[in-house]
Amino acid sequence: MLKLILVLATAVATTQAVLPPADNLVVKDVPPPPLSLVDKVEKYTEFRSAHLGSWHPTKREMLISTRFADTVQVHSVVTPGAARRQMTFYKDTAAGGSYQPTDGKIFVFDKDKGGDEFFQKYSFNVETKEVTLLTDGKSRNTGGVWSSKGNNYAYGSTRRNGADVDLWIMNPQDAKSNRLLTQLEGGGWDPQDWSPNDKQILLQEQLSVNEAYLWLVDVETGKKTALTDRNEKTKIAFNRAKFSKDGKGVYVSTDKDSEFVRLAYIDLESKKYTYLTSDIKWDVDEFELSDDGTKIAVSMNEEGFGVLHLLDAASGKELKVPKLPAGQLGGLHWHKNNRDLGFDLETARAPSDVYSLDTTSGNVDRWTFSETGFVSTSDFAEPQIVKWKSFDNREISAFMYKPSKEKFPGKRPVIVSIHGGPESQFRPWFLDRQNFWISDLGIVMICPNVRGSTGYGKTYSLLDNGFKREDTYKDIGALLDWIKQQPDLDGERIMVSGGSYGGHMTLATSVLYSDKIRCALDNVGFSSIVTFLEHTEAYRRDLRRVEYGDERDPEMRKFLERTAPLNSADKIKKPLYIVQGKNDPRVPASEAEQMVEALKKSGTPVWFLMANDEGHGFRKKKNRDYLFYTTIEFMEKFLLN
Repeated sequence: MLKLILVLATAVATTQAVLPPADNLVVKDVPPPPLSLVDKVEKYTEFRSAHLGSWHPTKREMLISTRFADTVQVHSVVTPGAARRQMTFYKDTAAGGSYQPTDGKIFVFDKDKGGDEFFQKYSFNVETKEVTLLTDGKSRNTGGVWSSKGNNYAYGSTRRNGADVDLWIMNPQDAKSNRLLTQLEGGGWDPQDWSPNDKQILLQEQLSVNEAYLWLVDVETGKKTALTDRNEKTKIAFNRAKFSKDGKGVYVSTDKDSEFVRLAYIDLESKKYTYLTSDIKWDVDEFELSDDGTKIAVSMNEEGFGVLHLLDAASGKELKVPKLPAGQLGGLHWHKNNRDLGFDLETARAPSDVYSLDTTSGNVDRWTFSETGFVSTSDFAEPQIVKWKSFDNREISAFMYKPSKEKFPGKRPVIVSIHGGPESQFRPWFLDRQNFWISDLGIVMICPNVRGSTGYGKTYSLLDNGFKREDTYKDIGALLDWIKQQPDLDGERIMVSGGSYGGHMTLATSVLYSDKIRCALDNVGFSSIVTFLEHTEAYRRDLRRVEYGDERDPEMRKFLERTAPLNSADKIKKPLYIVQGKNDPRVPASEAEQMVEALKKSGTPVWFLMANDEGHGFRKKKNRDYLFYTTIEFMEKFLLN
């Protein structure tokens, strides 16, 4: 009897309390994380960040976006360092926050439902706190620029047929004023600016990351006139565009006649281009013209880091700015006082916060102080650039984060984290909760920028298009070989992960290099480019075909079928964790579900987690937390074991 009691007591003692999944989660073969793990790591889930929405037009105060509870909402900050006063309260993310530009009595913000990205526009009355739906509640509504007088607002909408993005305008103080200005074809249209006299709208037409054009639209008639030439021998991108203060020209960021994106001025009468940043051999990320048209703030992507430059608009001469911490800088907004420049800044050791630069005195004010919970970030790993040669002797680079040698001596396991896009670039952001992998588990993170990534010239960004897709998979294969040659990296313990296109790359790597990795995590990645193109939302399908190839072409379809991870699922021999949002408009949930079924047939261990209230990636804190906890369980079982 005593022996039986001891056995039962031992069984009870060894049974761990666990965190069950919430009702909104679909979980298959994912063990619930023990509460002991949750208690240990939840401090890494409390990081916050802040991003600038807009300045108030008459007061030195601003709207920012940050998260206090489960989702990001719009907040007001009335002075540097003041409390963030929450303005919107929704279960889903409310973003933007753009003040009416003359009196600031209302602001416009965007919100979707469950991550479906069918954004609706709302107005918020600052005095009464009344919220008004401005769009139809069903279509996808994007972009948005105020007229100079502040009585109209231009934006793009799929309201007409659900696929094409047309140009609409309205007075946000009268929802009934909505009207279709210009009927368009395609999903890549975005209004950029109004002319100073409000008679024209600058309109961007994007066909791919490497090809875009600019148009001028007559506000009275809706007629559009081409500003840029689409008959050039090479594809040209025209990104951000802004009218000069006198309305005689347009400032643009473009890679015309250049490998990199430069800031240019186009004279509207002569169509002559004057380039303003030719001496900086990197891409222009963003630029903003001051309200009086005398100064231009430019954020440059210099080998992955965001660097602020300030130009005199008349002469193009660079003005002095203080040296800011190395990291990412964006979200440029000028106050109407033409002196204060607002921006977001984050580093490897600090999440994004909102700052302003007094461009006259050089003083920098910090407006928000985002919390990092109980975690000190002062010793978080700083990125270093590493390079290796791929199969064709082309040099590829990555950012690598390494744990402390004193705390974690010897060879360290590796996570290869692949960015999405594919026309994107890993840049040294604040790694948020991923810092736990490095600081507490002693894992090295390597974040590659394989061919096809932007930021290294347009030739490099085109190297993975269409039939060249397999070359970028080989870049990862070469990286895996490089890792095995490094004396301080454990080439026998490698995990590959990625989101969106990075998730697709993760699946492809799992097929091609299963013998070189321990496990993999695919987050909202597509398992077949053919089925992805056939089922992604109509408004974005043609844009994706430019990058991946047109699946309707027989030869291309044959190639895409041959290289689809779904069709070679039996070659995946290492455990895989697949994560998906049910409402994802970009990568449909069917892409994940069909991969899970294929892996089950082959007998490969596969964990599956889907959130019914998410889209392209998890945005709600509770869902991100559960993914974080279960990812640690997955890594401890398959990577670190």
